[in-house]
Amino acid sequence: MRNPDELASAFRAVGLKVTPQRLALFRLLHDNGSHPSAEALHLAASASMPGISLRTVYQTLSDLVAMGELRQMQLCAGSARFDPNVDDHHHLLCDRCQSVRDVYVDGLGAVTVDAAAFGGFRVRATDLVFRGLCAECTECADGAADTLDPSIRATRPGSPHHHHITTTKEATS
Repeated sequence: MRNPDELASAFRAVGLKVTPQRLALFRLLHDNGSHPSAEALHLAASASMPGISLRTVYQTLSDLVAMGELRQMQLCAGSARFDPNVDDHHHLLCDRCQSVRDVYVDGLGAVTVDAAAFGGFRVRATDLVFRGLCAECTECADGAADTLDPSIRATRPGSPHHHHITTTKEATS
């Protein structure tokens, strides 16, 4: 993501207003690796700007996504998360604390789908999410599977919302 001054210029260039609230959000998002939700950004922005509305946060995030400056992700049950890193990369998602980290996987090229083979389905984006426990949650994870929120369990293998693509290696083993 570009720095806050560059984002302000980009907003002005497409006719969008640059308000103190938007500048505050640009600063919060710049180099933010936590993949925050709109609600988390609203809470953080409210600390220095008590009058900022959640609607302003959502609108600013929507504008940034539309401009290609931010990636919106639905990684788990609940609110969308926002990633200022728009480079090709994947994510590590902790099933327990819901923390998200960027990860770059060597040797994993772009995944393509033949639209004809899938009845004309055109892929807009691909997301690879590695789910598990972060280091902090692993340390205190005795019985962690029993304490997971049910909405998180719904994304596990065997649930109706989980999709698994068999790789060539898995198919031959």
